[in-house]
Amino acid sequence: MAQEKFLWTRHCEMKMRYYRLSPSLIKRVIRYPQRTEEGIIENGIAVMRKAQSKRYSEVWALCVLVNTSQLRVITAWRYPGKSPERNPIPEEILREVRTVL
Repeated sequence: MAQEKFLWTRHCEMKMRYYRLSPSLIKRVIRYPQRTEEGIIENGIAVMRKAQSKRYSEVWALCVLVNTSQLRVITAWRYPGKSPERNPIPEEILREVRTVL
């Protein structure tokens, strides 16, 4: 049996339902982010992509690297507006995540 690349927490599944975000949209945000930042948890990565709608909004996802082949998606949300830019993610961590994808 093949391992899945993405592990979803219950919290993430509930938030996806609340904000009407599909798993494929969250995967696209993770694979092709427009902005990456340090997450609020240890070794966390926050990724963002603009939403395709009339009103400007952003779709965010918070992930943690579980091992060399899996990513745990902690949460996902829709931000109504433009969020302020914070600390960018270090290159070494970004390279590790790209090997999983």
